[in-house]
Amino acid sequence: MTNIELPKGKKVYFASDNHLGAPTMEQSKVRELKFVHWLETIKADAGVIFLMGDLFDFWFEYKTVIPKGFTRTLGKLAELSDAGIAIHYFVGNHDLWMNGYFEEELNIPVYHSPQQYLINNTSFFIGHGDGLGPHDKGYKRMKKLFTNPLAKWFFNWLHPDIGVRLAQYFSVKNKLISGDDDATYLGDDKEWLVQYAHRKLENQHFDHFIFGHRHLPLEIPLNENATYTNLGDWVNFYTYAEFDGIHLSLKKFAE
Repeated sequence: MTNIELPKGKKVYFASDNHLGAPTMEQSKVRELKFVHWLETIKADAGVIFLMGDLFDFWFEYKTVIPKGFTRTLGKLAELSDAGIAIHYFVGNHDLWMNGYFEEELNIPVYHSPQQYLINNTSFFIGHGDGLGPHDKGYKRMKKLFTNPLAKWFFNWLHPDIGVRLAQYFSVKNKLISGDDDATYLGDDKEWLVQYAHRKLENQHFDHFIFGHRHLPLEIPLNENATYTNLGDWVNFYTYAEFDGIHLSLKKFAE
C-alpha cells in the first residue's frame, strides 16, 4: 500500500471518464475547455490528482505517433506536473494502449490495475473499474483480445490515419466499448462494483473504494466504515471527488 502524506492545506482530487474525441472532436473541445478550467481552479490547493481513466475516447501510442488533438489538456497536465503536483493515471477501457508517453513526456505514472493507498491514515482502493466484479463478461472477453500482444502488434502496423479512424468509429459505435450500457443505475444490490467492493472487504478493510467507468456519480455506504464512490463523468455530469485529508466528498464543477 502506497503511503501519501498531504501537506497542510492541500487536497486530493479524483476525476474520470472525459472521453475526449466522442462523439465528435468539435463537441469534445467544449468539454475539454471546461475540464482544463477545472484543472486550473484546483491548481492552488491540489496535492495529488488521480485521473481514473478514459480521458480520451481512444488512445493508441504508435512508436513515434500519438493521436491528434486535445493539446490543451496535455499542456495543462504538463504544467501541473512541472509545478510539482503529483498526478496518477489509471487506464480505462478506452485507453488500454498507453505505452510510456505519459511517463516520459508528462512525468505521470500510469497504472493498468487497481492500486491501494493510505492517504493521511485513510485507506483507499482505487481503479478505473472496468472488468471488475461479477459482470462485464462481454467486455472481459474483448479486453483479452485488445490486450493480446499479437493483436496490438498487428494494429501497430496499420497506418495511423487508418488505425485511429477505425478505432474511433468502433469506440463510439460498439456499446461494449463505449460504455453506453453502463450509464444506468442498477440498485445497490445489483451494482457489480459494489459487489466487488464487498468481496474485497471480506479480506481487508478500506475506508474508500473509488472507481470510474460507470458514468454515474454514486456514493454508496458499504458498511459503517467503508464507502463506494463512483466519480460520474465529464460528458454529462462534470463531477469529481475531493479529499481534504479527513473527508471525501463528491462534487459537481460549475463554471
